[in-house]
Amino acid sequence: MKKTLYKVVEVMTVTDEELEKVLNVWVGKGWTLDTIQFAMRESSKRPAMAFVIFTKSEEAEEQEREEEE
Repeated sequence: MKKTLYKVVEVMTVTDEELEKVLNVWVGKGWTLDTIQFAMRESSKRPAMAFVIFTKSEEAEEQEREEEE
């Protein structure tokens, strides 16, 4: 049975460069971007932090392990 795995990455410095870095690292590892959630401050229009959520099928995870061996 195919299962979906989730990866949540917390980003404390919310800049375009930092988000780009996180996206490139995890997509390069075979994860697919699902969503980005921003935590806002009341006193600012800029987000205080972001949660970047990725998904991957368990089948893809098993295939990667087999390729590494």
